[in-house]
Amino acid sequence: MRIALLGVSHWHAQMHADAALFSGAQLCAAWDKDPGIAASFAARHAIPAKETLAAALASDPHLCVVMGHPLDVPALARAVIEAGIPMVLEKPAACSTAQLQTIATAAKQHSAFVAVPLANRFSPALRHQAATGHRIAHAQFRIINGPPQRYRDDGVGWVLDPAIGGGGALRNLGIHGIDCALSLAKGAVKLEAAHIGKRLYADEAVEDHAIVTLSDSSGALFTIEAGYTFPSMAAGGDFQWRIASAGDYAIDNGDDAVLFTPTGRTSLAPLPAAERYRAFMADTLARLESGQPPLVGLADYVAAMDIIDQAYAGARS
Repeated sequence: MRIALLGVSHWHAQMHADAALFSGAQLCAAWDKDPGIAASFAARHAIPAKETLAAALASDPHLCVVMGHPLDVPALARAVIEAGIPMVLEKPAACSTAQLQTIATAAKQHSAFVAVPLANRFSPALRHQAATGHRIAHAQFRIINGPPQRYRDDGVGWVLDPAIGGGGALRNLGIHGIDCALSLAKGAVKLEAAHIGKRLYADEAVEDHAIVTLSDSSGALFTIEAGYTFPSMAAGGDFQWRIASAGDYAIDNGDDAVLFTPTGRTSLAPLPAAERYRAFMADTLARLESGQPPLVGLADYVAAMDIIDQAYAGARS
């Protein structure tokens, strides 16, 4: 499987390169709007650097990973869709849900394969829930990373501009929890409450902490917490996924996972957060080869973005 990486200035480009190679794929092209960044990235990974998008698309990739600045990605995604090449679409792919919907519409018109790397769907807690199907009482998804400065250090300070990134910690990080909640919810989902705050970095334009509560038609409650309030840049920050259901209680701490049942405590096979992009890529390539749709597609991405829009609107009101 030949994979082209487009928009390698994105801070997840290294993770996608690692995941592709781990999955046994060949990296056939690296491209970026900034030729210098593309050349540097390509040299580090022994990938052919392409000076133009046309040259990258002509390198005969079986899959393109599309990344980059949200102002550029919609046109880039449409070019890949119109070229008939399957795609992994990294977030944020647009400045707004409406712009993201234009990508979704184009993908639907061309019956395009578009996978979205919301890789926490591979959480051991979610995998256990999928295997048992137990009735959910409540679930909590917490993802707290280090200070906003991390994005400036990575050369993607635009993440901290709400006019470009679409918001702060909730839009950027909380979308993982929102997506997982929506994947578990039964029937209609309702926004119950939203709190958006700037307690530690009040000088930033975006929020540094957010809590959102959702409910579904069955009465299950889902709480999503996201923030930039972890005190260091350490990988992982404070991460925990919890699912309470009839008969068991699963906790995913990132590097380990446990299951509590009426008979005691057992360990779930862990999947460290750093390895979830590998799981996502392996699953995506398997689905592509077998003709199955992606685990997380554009409709899921749009649905999560829409809930986040509601949360921001609800917090403002």
